[in-house]
Amino acid sequence: MNLSAQTTAINSQANRVAEISFQAEKSRSNPFLEIKLDVVFTDPLGTQKTVPAFWAGGDRWKVRYASSILGTHHYRTQCSDTGDDGLHGVEGRIEIKPYYGENSLYRHGPIQVASDSRHFEHADGKPFFWLGDTWWKNLCKRMTWDGFKELSADRKKKGFSVIQIVCGPYPDEGPFEQMWENEGGMQYHTKDFKVINPEYWNYADRRLQHLVDAEFVPAIVGAWGRADCDAMKNVGVDGLKRHWRYLIARYGAYPVVWILAGELHNDSKWGVGPWAEVGRYVGAIDPYQRPITIHSGGGRRGEKGDNVLISYDMVGGSHDQAVAISSAISNFTSTYSKEPAMPVLVGEAVYEGHMQTGFPYVQRHLFWMYMLSGAAGHTYGAAGVWHASVEGNPGCASNAFGGRKVYDWTTWREGMNYPGSTQLGIGKKLLKKYNWSQFEPHPEWVEDGSFAAGIPGEVRFIYLPRRNIYNWTGPEVKNLDPSVDWHVYYFDPGTGRIFDQGTIKAKAKGAKTSSEPVTFKMDIPSPQDWVLVLERIGRG
Repeated sequence: MNLSAQTTAINSQANRVAEISFQAEKSRSNPFLEIKLDVVFTDPLGTQKTVPAFWAGGDRWKVRYASSILGTHHYRTQCSDTGDDGLHGVEGRIEIKPYYGENSLYRHGPIQVASDSRHFEHADGKPFFWLGDTWWKNLCKRMTWDGFKELSADRKKKGFSVIQIVCGPYPDEGPFEQMWENEGGMQYHTKDFKVINPEYWNYADRRLQHLVDAEFVPAIVGAWGRADCDAMKNVGVDGLKRHWRYLIARYGAYPVVWILAGELHNDSKWGVGPWAEVGRYVGAIDPYQRPITIHSGGGRRGEKGDNVLISYDMVGGSHDQAVAISSAISNFTSTYSKEPAMPVLVGEAVYEGHMQTGFPYVQRHLFWMYMLSGAAGHTYGAAGVWHASVEGNPGCASNAFGGRKVYDWTTWREGMNYPGSTQLGIGKKLLKKYNWSQFEPHPEWVEDGSFAAGIPGEVRFIYLPRRNIYNWTGPEVKNLDPSVDWHVYYFDPGTGRIFDQGTIKAKAKGAKTSSEPVTFKMDIPSPQDWVLVLERIGRG
């Protein structure tokens, strides 16, 4: 919805974005740098939000606003140039009416950290299952608009709910390489981020709006921070603050989450260094207080006195598949145990097909290993997709690094069709049949290298990783409640097929509860990885 500030009343719907335009009366050589425009909104309950506005080119400025609160919302502009009557002291109102559509991000509201501090939920409390896909470079013009829509449709069909996408300097690329461009050109015209290119962002808007319309949560990454492509080194604190203010102004009203930057040092999470200064600035000016994290290898420190800047913790797995399915879990479990408690997930592990590794079994193992160890969700990635690779241009051979060697010649469409993405969607679908957001890890339920989680007395999920051939030995599940009748089945995480194993009858009846806990052990249907499900009969 795009409306002029001269309109007497603006109608919008709950959680939908209303866009209001303002026209400056003074001309300026660089409005983006020379002035600052905020709009103070007052909702029907009397709560105020100061929302940054953004320069939209020429003499135009815009503000985007969304709220779940029905009724009349008033606004008044505040411009750093109080003498510009087109921008300062402009007043108006918005009427927020109910939303009657089917988009869950509008119907249930944007996502937030859940009350248990371990998961995500919509604003109305409905649990949100984070199944992310990695599209780091998919705002660039290699990924055409038609291709973007095709990839979105594929991921929606498979059950993905979050798209991690960079809205700033890319990984594996030097500053202002041509690979940064989209249909509107470069993001900025100068390397210090003092002269912005609104046309770039108009094209970015179209793609990010499409994600939201398709019910994806954009996880917007502001920049990259690894030593060989460090935006801090090229832009500096002030430039990155300008950049983040612009991102918040354009996209903060949408149901997004933030990732401050990619591959930062862990200490940024607890308030150390220049990136932490940028993080504090983001937290101070974001009127919606969207969930924010930092993409790094490890988690927060968890020591007394830490100034933790994040609201959910994103840790790395490994791009080495052998490490990813063995020792990498210790990084996650260590982070999960830290205080304060918060949602934890792995935001980058081995991509499917990355340098011809990480194929379907690895993806299944990672998903189930982390989900049954307490993860708030999981992020997948595929070769070709994350770098928007097309035939003849893989998008990851930077001139800045002497023509960096190519990771993969896989195109994005080839990567899109790798089977692991389908299999993770199958896993999500199974979990959502149960109260998955109440699951807690229970490693004591098994001992043979399996992973276990669930709700005691109600449901248990056991993931048995693939072992050697000719091995049909099933996991031993310990300490089942003897007063419960259990229905048992094996679930094939590659196909979704179910192999029913019948019922375990309760040993204790009526008021008698003194029977020994029940142990279950039954051979697997074939030598592969399996999910064993034990559900209380009559669970409803």
